[in-house]
Amino acid sequence: MINNKVLAIILGGGQGSRLHPLTEERSKPAVPIAGKYRLVDIPISNCINSDIKRMFVLTQFNSASLNRHIKDTYHFSFFSSAFVDVLAAEQTPGNKGWFQGTADAVRQSMHHFLRHDFDYALILSGDQLYQMDYDKMIEAHEKSNAKISIATIPVNAKDATSFGILKANDENVVTSFIEKPDASLLPDWTSEVSDDMKKEERNYLASMGIYIFNRELLVELMNDQSTNDFGKEIIPQSIEEHKTLSFQYEGYWTDIGNIDSFFEANLGLTDDIPKFDLYDKSKRIYTRARMLPTTKLAGTSLNKTVIAEGCIVSAAKIEQSVIGIRSRIGKESTVIKTYMMGSDYYETLLEIEEKKIDVLMGIGERCFIKNAILDKNCRIGDDVRINGGSHLEDTETDTYAIKDGIVVVKKGAIIPNGFII
Repeated sequence: MINNKVLAIILGGGQGSRLHPLTEERSKPAVPIAGKYRLVDIPISNCINSDIKRMFVLTQFNSASLNRHIKDTYHFSFFSSAFVDVLAAEQTPGNKGWFQGTADAVRQSMHHFLRHDFDYALILSGDQLYQMDYDKMIEAHEKSNAKISIATIPVNAKDATSFGILKANDENVVTSFIEKPDASLLPDWTSEVSDDMKKEERNYLASMGIYIFNRELLVELMNDQSTNDFGKEIIPQSIEEHKTLSFQYEGYWTDIGNIDSFFEANLGLTDDIPKFDLYDKSKRIYTRARMLPTTKLAGTSLNKTVIAEGCIVSAAKIEQSVIGIRSRIGKESTVIKTYMMGSDYYETLLEIEEKKIDVLMGIGERCFIKNAILDKNCRIGDDVRINGGSHLEDTETDTYAIKDGIVVVKKGAIIPNGFII
């Protein structure tokens, strides 16, 4: 099969400052999504579903929890060449610095990649939400004899200024590329898209940050020490010299770059027909298999809510929310438009009795929580009121941050009884 020729390289991203405080103690690919997964599970699952089973994940910030997740999750047969390896930035005699960009990360790690046989390098981002069959992109790349392929998605004029925008000819060969164009330039950058995309006024082809490079060309490009980034430097510089294919994708795709997009992507899972379909067997999302008990509910009214395994819920009402693994919610509490990531462990009855824990893990009794993200292992006391929204100014304290009206309670934070945000 052609996928024996492919090596996947998943870029873990930089410090993830726009997702702060979720990235305070973990790398961006390790951020929990959908109540039981992590962001890195998305590109890895897409690879597995496309029968690509040799993957490297490149990271340099807070990579301990990511290492642990990948080690505990992705086990392949002893008789298979499949693997998922994390490569953190490392100092070597030839290089004393951190990764300076996406291309520099690949350059510094090339000696690891070149130990493997492959014809094509599939370069992916670790912070996007989508389900894509890379097989089709690889087939199109081979068929056209391209040296580089770029996955593209049609976007509207409002979004086009945030992306690298390209134009292609009738054979989908890229002819020009511009990074984050000014709105005044957009009339010259419209592309031929499907009728469905035209109806939505998505007339501009944006780079998804998903690339295929032929091995020889990647080695050649990485020898040039002057370039550090694929989107800003290598792609614009390569399209004239090397045949570059645009592979158009029209499914659901979102770049989880900030707290707002992260929040919307998670709450989108509560829609009647979510755009990101976790129930599609052919596009299964894999994650660590946990032997958790079933979720237990008592006296709770639920509406448009996703609840993971192992939860103990006695809330009065939960609406349009995602409730993560091992979550505990006390009596008479109301939770609306909230992503609760859950907990890494349970407190035992003995611990609760002996330690006289003042604020238990999870959400206490008679609380009101709205427009919030509750990171892992939070302790929210009784009678706490968190009411996020545009009326709140951006701020940060030791226990929570407010970004774009969304209240983010930090990992392991303790919010005392009666506290109001």
